[in-house]
Amino acid sequence: MFYGIDIGGTKIEFVVFDDALDPVERIRIATPADDYSAFMTAVCDLIAQADAKYGADAKVGIGMPGLVEPNGRALCSNLPGLMGQSVNADIARRIGRPVAIGNDTRCFALSEATDGAGAGYRSVFGAILGTGAAGGLVIDGRVEEGARSLAGEYGHLALPALLARRYDLPIRRCGCGLLGCIEAYVAGDGLVALGAHFGASAATTRALADAWRAGDGPANAAREAFLDILGAAFANIVKLCDPDIIVLGGGLSLMPELVEVLPTTIANHLFGGFSAPPLRTARFGDASGVRGAAILARETLI
Repeated sequence: MFYGIDIGGTKIEFVVFDDALDPVERIRIATPADDYSAFMTAVCDLIAQADAKYGADAKVGIGMPGLVEPNGRALCSNLPGLMGQSVNADIARRIGRPVAIGNDTRCFALSEATDGAGAGYRSVFGAILGTGAAGGLVIDGRVEEGARSLAGEYGHLALPALLARRYDLPIRRCGCGLLGCIEAYVAGDGLVALGAHFGASAATTRALADAWRAGDGPANAAREAFLDILGAAFANIVKLCDPDIIVLGGGLSLMPELVEVLPTTIANHLFGGFSAPPLRTARFGDASGVRGAAILARETLI
């Protein structure tokens, strides 16, 4: 059996999978985001309870937001209690066996490349677009982490000067601390701020989407800029990595009017005569991250 654990800013999802990666049991609890000791107890208790119930020391895979420094310490802005902590080593020490840990978006990409929307393709770029914007590249079934575990962070590419000028955009500070990241314009609060820049009154991404569907001028101006910025970001991914397919996840990927137009907006930022790779939405939806964590355990620990 395999345990997949998806660590989020508000919830922890724990899933027991059988050898065929079919879910056997699913548990969700609140994340003790500010208290590392409570976080460790919560995660290790879930593992211990599953061990006792199923009578096996299953392989454990964990997906969590943020990055892991070369020294093994976590950088998670939305999990302040975990900042600077050696999460992998501490959990492994507590449960008495190795743990596979990876970025949650890279886990998503691995799941979709293995048997999801990217199955059958050699190179798959998985992109999350929701409260954040992050991605991961999988080649021949393996996540490409890079020397610094930064591969796939498309949301932290800089906003192109051309688009900042075209739409007279302010340079916004991203949650990561950098200025002008793509994420600060196309994900969550950034998209709402983009709408406000054009005069839309929507306070949420859902309200903004409702407004552009109703034909609201400022909301549709924001939508045009959003697609142009996202198209440029994905075009840069194509120029750098040339993936066979891009798989989208996250809340904004559920808006068909965006996904259907993206191949054209990507192509607008490519060389003449070149088209965007196929674009698909995730087969496993919100469950793909925790599945990917289990797959990471299967591939890494056996």
